[in-house]
Amino acid sequence: MAKGGFRGGMPMGGMNQMQMMKQAQKMQQDLLKMQQEMEEKQYEATAGGGVITAVVSGKRELVRVTIDTTAEGYCHSVS
Repeated sequence: MAKGGFRGGMPMGGMNQMQMMKQAQKMQQDLLKMQQEMEEKQYEATAGGGVITAVVSGKRELVRVTIDTTAEGYCHSVS
C-alpha cells in the first residue's frame, strides 16, 4: 500500500468512529448553545447619519424602529 494511505479501520490519523461521533455530538451541542445565546441578544443598526435606528432580536424579529427628527440631516418634506 502507498505510504500515508488508508491502513484498515483507522482513518484520519487513528481517530476511530466512536471518537468521531463524540466530536460531532460536541460540535452540535456547541452550535445549539451559540444559537440560543444569539437568540437572547438584540442587535441595533443606524442609517442616514443616525436619523433612523432599527433594533432586531436574535430571532430576526423587528423590535423597534426610531426616527430621530432632531438629528442633523433629517428632512421632513415629502416629495
